[in-house]
Amino acid sequence: MYFTGIIIAVCTFLAIGVWHPIVIKTEYYFGTKPWWIYLVVGILCVCGSLCIENTIISSAVGVFGASALWGIGELFEQKKRVERGWFPKNPKRTEK
Repeated sequence: MYFTGIIIAVCTFLAIGVWHPIVIKTEYYFGTKPWWIYLVVGILCVCGSLCIENTIISSAVGVFGASALWGIGELFEQKKRVERGWFPKNPKRTEK
């Protein structure tokens, strides 16, 4: 039996599960200002996955990077969700 596909699927599920709360917490504490960090992490991971020979590790790093890049859009969507009242706004954070 070959488990590579299942392992990659689990890694994908975990990467999405990790980035979801990161996006919410980032928007809550910092707003959308750190979007560029997501960009750097995403590009580094995607490029790094090209240099990794092991299929499973390369896929996991690539999926993590792609999730970081997807997180940029989600960060700005999260801002809209907060404005709509779907998520709490941080009362201590002031927008400049």
